[in-house]
Amino acid sequence: MSQPAGPLRPEQQRELVGQVGAVVASQVLPGWRQLRVEYRAAGRHVEADLLVTGADGVPRMVRPHPEAVRLLGVLRSGMYQPGRGTWLGAIVVFGPGLQPEVEFVRPDLEPPFRQQPPPIGFQDELRFFPRAEEHIPAWLRERAGLVPVPGPTVVEGGVRTPRIWDGLDASGKPLIRRQSLVPGEVERVLAYLDAAPVILASRSRGPDAFAPEREDAVPMNFRTDGAWAWPGAVAYYLREHGVAPDPDLLAHIRSRRFTAPAEVPEAARDLALAAITGEQPRTAE
Repeated sequence: MSQPAGPLRPEQQRELVGQVGAVVASQVLPGWRQLRVEYRAAGRHVEADLLVTGADGVPRMVRPHPEAVRLLGVLRSGMYQPGRGTWLGAIVVFGPGLQPEVEFVRPDLEPPFRQQPPPIGFQDELRFFPRAEEHIPAWLRERAGLVPVPGPTVVEGGVRTPRIWDGLDASGKPLIRRQSLVPGEVERVLAYLDAAPVILASRSRGPDAFAPEREDAVPMNFRTDGAWAWPGAVAYYLREHGVAPDPDLLAHIRSRRFTAPAEVPEAARDLALAAITGEQPRTAE
């Protein structure tokens, strides 16, 4: 499924809706009182119904013309908003001599599919129309087989730990829904991540989630700048796979002008270690 070259302007959206009306009107007998088109989609899974109310006032279900279905798909793609996705369900009502009425299913509600799409349909939806984590409703996450994503952890003292990635797909592979860094910024971010003091050292290395054949690749150490505590995996995945750090951590690094502190007070190091291990920080005697 491909998206339009750019977002549709409001007048282009209205034009498409008008074309849908012309197509469905051409396939029914004259004298109709109302045409109601219902469209639902998730990835490649598409459903469309046409309810025709004729001159006798009786509504009858009719299969909509394929061209009307295609035009609604173009409308859906053209209304995609980067990071926010697009609608999965719409109802368009036409009346003789009246302006069409268009209603889109709210993003926090699941469209009433006749046949439940398989998980791959919802996974395709997120691939075709990527969404930022905060714009993936719980029902869509569940249908796509994604595990709940915990937010960054905050402990007493404000030390935070980042998300390494944005979720897992049905096969357990990491999902990344964050913008890549521009090349000139990668080295500056890596320098910050690698310069902060180590609070938990380890010679062990873990497997690469993106390249399972690398079984001894990811550093298991942890560093802190006093406000955040992060594992060596953050720098590793940026360096090896171009995975940007958690957006909140990245914003923090930028706010510090990419300069990590050479030293972190012991109290802050204890709080950072507590954020990683879950243990209570040490208190002064």
